[in-house]
Amino acid sequence: MIMTQTDDSRQRPIALVLGATGGIGGALAAKLVERGYEVRALHRSAAEMQGKVPQYDWVQGDAMNRADVVAAAEGVELIAHAVNPPGYRNWGELVLPMIDNTIAAAKASGARIVMPGTVYNFGPDAFPVLEESSPQNPVTRKGKIRVQLEERLEAASGEGVPVLIVRAGDFFGPGAGNTWFAQGIVKPGKPLSSITNPGIRGVGHQWAYLPDVAETMVQLIEQPDRIPRFARFHMDGFYDPDGRQMAEVIRRVSGKPDLKTKAFPWWLASLASPFVPIFRELLEMRYLWNLPLRMTNRRLVSFLGAEPHTPIDEAMRATLASLGCLEATIDPHADSGRLARRAAMHESAS
Repeated sequence: MIMTQTDDSRQRPIALVLGATGGIGGALAAKLVERGYEVRALHRSAAEMQGKVPQYDWVQGDAMNRADVVAAAEGVELIAHAVNPPGYRNWGELVLPMIDNTIAAAKASGARIVMPGTVYNFGPDAFPVLEESSPQNPVTRKGKIRVQLEERLEAASGEGVPVLIVRAGDFFGPGAGNTWFAQGIVKPGKPLSSITNPGIRGVGHQWAYLPDVAETMVQLIEQPDRIPRFARFHMDGFYDPDGRQMAEVIRRVSGKPDLKTKAFPWWLASLASPFVPIFRELLEMRYLWNLPLRMTNRRLVSFLGAEPHTPIDEAMRATLASLGCLEATIDPHADSGRLARRAAMHESAS
């Protein structure tokens, strides 16, 4: 095990987190610190971040620069790949070079790679029950790229790089700003006045609470001798069987039982899609809201004994509070936005 020497003479393993300012990257970084890791975080403005989040060792660099990633990974035993291009610009052209940089860094350092997976990899032919071995025949451009990404990781595992992929539903939780929940279900920074539902009544949807995803990843990482060199695990998370239960939880936690649910304006996204590329991306993913699908966590439960699971009311309360949607925690400076802001949504993986 690769270690670092601390001031109090205790040795700690080092983890490099790419995307520590994002939802899952931030949740995983915090969880790793709790477990005794030293977290090294790569950022283009490292000095600024060091002042804001001093518990991590911020390193100047860019995940799109291979030399920066390889240098940052020196001496680490774990690399968390939870990064996306800034503002999701040129996503399709940049995500594969970014994973190649992470793979190169893992080969140089001997580190394990851990990455959140998405349901984009699967097409309707694999529905409604998704297992780790289900065929990956995506019907979208983004899904095809995600398949290529995982194929590169699997090839790297054949060359000695340990890889762990944890696939979960749409993220919600503290720090999960660029998600369907934060950008499409509620309006951050203001009291709840309604709930938006992108799905079809009666069609289930799978959600994942970020701290639970991070805890699952860490519990798996803590058993390196048991995990296959290339490992995939699916989480169950919080499954909304009819597309209405998430709204009921929001009403209950917020103390507003009469909150109305309204449909997501897909028609507006359709009208704007010829001119706004991100709307085309949203429309590509609409099938995930229209068709029933559910990942099974049988393999995960068999391995860990149980899936980490925060009670849904507790998870929702923390999520809404972090978004400034509860009356006592509203941030008057937060950007509420509308459809254009919702277009910032990224993979459920987010």
